[in-house]
Amino acid sequence: MIELENVAYSYGGGELLSDISLKLAPGSFHFLTGPSGAGKTTLMRLCYGALLPTAGHVRLFGADARGLSRDDIAVVRRRVGVVHQDVQFLNHLNVTENIALPLTVSGRHTEAKGGDLDELMSWVGLTNRADAMPPELSGGERQRAALARAVIVSPDVVLADEPTGNVDWEMSQRLLRLLIELNKMGKTVLIATHDLSLIRATKAHVQARVLRIANRRIQLAGADL
Repeated sequence: MIELENVAYSYGGGELLSDISLKLAPGSFHFLTGPSGAGKTTLMRLCYGALLPTAGHVRLFGADARGLSRDDIAVVRRRVGVVHQDVQFLNHLNVTENIALPLTVSGRHTEAKGGDLDELMSWVGLTNRADAMPPELSGGERQRAALARAVIVSPDVVLADEPTGNVDWEMSQRLLRLLIELNKMGKTVLIATHDLSLIRATKAHVQARVLRIANRRIQLAGADL
């Protein structure tokens, strides 16, 4: 589905990632860890076409990212749901409208009025917050709304960048359970996190591959986790 082959990425005259090879197979579950500034967010942006590699190849659903037009990238983005570390919403729209925004933007706004949206709101536990405005949400509610917005177009791949970074342990567990459920529905999941205890807890419930970025390269983490 998404494949990086000998990928390097340089920024500001320095190489941030080097010789990265990674394949996100259908239905797989991956954690991406490493110290702050190691390049986790950059790698995730390469995985959905927001960045192009300095060297090597990124293939998105069989197509080389370098050869994709803006319209092609827009189509790819519909197949990849992204939960950003810094969650942003439109403050003049309520929670339901923000979650439905990807449908509206893609011209599928009629779907936003159906039962599927109600079911999704219930799935993330936000039914009673449907009319709330973004500034009224707690950190955990914002993260759950961000996850709902990322999956409303039924993507094949879900990328979550530090989704539990600003919430307590109980909410972290709740968010991870939702991501595990998505994986069991056949979605490919990649989560960037520095929280090793969260990784350990999740590995008890799903077969997860743990990748670590160190010295600009990806390493398969071992039993020390």
